[in-house]
Amino acid sequence: MARIDKINEEVRRELANVIRNLKDTRIPMMTSVVAVNVTSDLRYAKAYISVMGDEETKKKAMEGLRSAAGFVRREIGKKIDLRYTPEFVFELDHSIEHGAHIEKLLKSVEKKNE
Repeated sequence: MARIDKINEEVRRELANVIRNLKDTRIPMMTSVVAVNVTSDLRYAKAYISVMGDEETKKKAMEGLRSAAGFVRREIGKKIDLRYTPEFVFELDHSIEHGAHIEKLLKSVEKKNE
């Protein structure tokens, strides 16, 4: 495993812990960090976030995360020893939701074939 992959995974794990402990009511419990891509110079990290809920819930969750970005960066800096603590860019990720939708479709096809 390449060094950057290890850093991505470590940042993803710590970011998930920090987000779980945020006190912002806009961020629901069903918020998860799908992946994190840290740039090779460690200056920026794009975090792919999955939020279960309607569009309004997702929008509020992303606003909450963006407003907490400075705090999140400080917390990550305390937990991970890197030359630079990356600045976070949060992106909404639909892959978990998409997977759940595909599974639902497959189950409905399965029932029809029984």
